[in-house]
Amino acid sequence: MLRLPAVSGRFYPSDPAELTGLVHRFTKTDPARACIPVRACLVPHAGYVYSGHVTGEVLGRVALPKKIVILGVRHYPRGEQAAILSRGAWRTPLGDAPIDEPLAEALREACPLLREDSVAHSGEHSLEVQLPFLQVLVPGFTFVPVALGTIHFEHLVSVGEALAQVLAAQEKVLLVTTSDLNHYEDDATTRVKDHKAIQQLLALDPRGLYDTCRNEEISMCGLGPGVAMLTALNALGVRRSDLIKYATSADISGDRDAVVGYAGMTFS
Repeated sequence: MLRLPAVSGRFYPSDPAELTGLVHRFTKTDPARACIPVRACLVPHAGYVYSGHVTGEVLGRVALPKKIVILGVRHYPRGEQAAILSRGAWRTPLGDAPIDEPLAEALREACPLLREDSVAHSGEHSLEVQLPFLQVLVPGFTFVPVALGTIHFEHLVSVGEALAQVLAAQEKVLLVTTSDLNHYEDDATTRVKDHKAIQQLLALDPRGLYDTCRNEEISMCGLGPGVAMLTALNALGVRRSDLIKYATSADISGDRDAVVGYAGMTFS
């Protein structure tokens, strides 16, 4: 199937030249810049005007292989709770990004919880907004889209274990996980809450992240993807985590009464 863009012209420019230029500006692309090999990264997914600079700071500095798994959020109550697409391509103003069918099939076989479902992906922005960055930075890449809703901790662990199994069998696959952090509280409160979640991410502690967000009422929309990612990284033996950039929407809008937090992180 061909998945058409849902948020082009709203979350990012629909004009290809403008979009390409914006990605270059956010990533500070420099051919001489050393790129760091990592197993995974965490990036936000708001409109580019608010969080593109955070995503760009991460993706502009890491080594990007040709195969990528994007682990995103199912924001809307439509479709499967754990949704994958294993065939076709996703269109953006920069062209079509093909799904890596063999990699997707391997992940489906490793994790029966993942269901083939176009409905959950049809209007979902969290994965879509990553694609123009990747199209500019790593032409010819293939990817696997996975969207996770609010499911039980044990199910998230199962997804993470399956990810680890598949990634361990592949030489060069990057796991791009996307989440925004706390939503729509004042800036000071959001920064305190966000750094509690970030500390659990830095500690590579999936249970700690899950419990902290629930107990502290941190509205991290990608809690499920975050737990699955950390589970996979633990199984893969990843020990290093780095916070590359943190910001809130207030840094751009100036409105400090109701903000959203954004973190850019790498895991190696």
